[in-house]
Amino acid sequence: QVQLVGSGGGLVQAGGSLRLSCAVSGLTGRSYVMGWFRQAPGKEREFVAAISWSTGSTFQADSVKGRVTFSRDNAKNTVYLQMNSLKPEDTAVYYCAVRKGTLQTSENLYEYWGQGTQVTVSS
Repeated sequence: QVQLVGSGGGLVQAGGSLRLSCAVSGLTGRSYVMGWFRQAPGKEREFVAAISWSTGSTFQADSVKGRVTFSRDNAKNTVYLQMNSLKPEDTAVYYCAVRKGTLQTSENLYEYWGQGTQVTVSS
């Protein structure tokens, strides 16, 4: 059974940083992609960034480009999303998700989801 546990959200002032974590269990092999999505109140869920576990390649949405970086702890099967220079418009519930195969930005292509973690950026 695949499980994703997301954490690391919180309240931060504009310009600050947060590191989100997503611990994965139950996956076999290494050909999968972890994506991060977010949903702000009253808005649809949108893609933030993704990383290929096997190749390390990443892709970021224009809204966060240059402000987020990935790191991972293979021993813990955990991926970290470091978010810097946070803006009030980054306020949302952030979700990690996993799919097997190539890097994609559509949430419909992700099979497994973690619970959301709230990120609130005050101005």
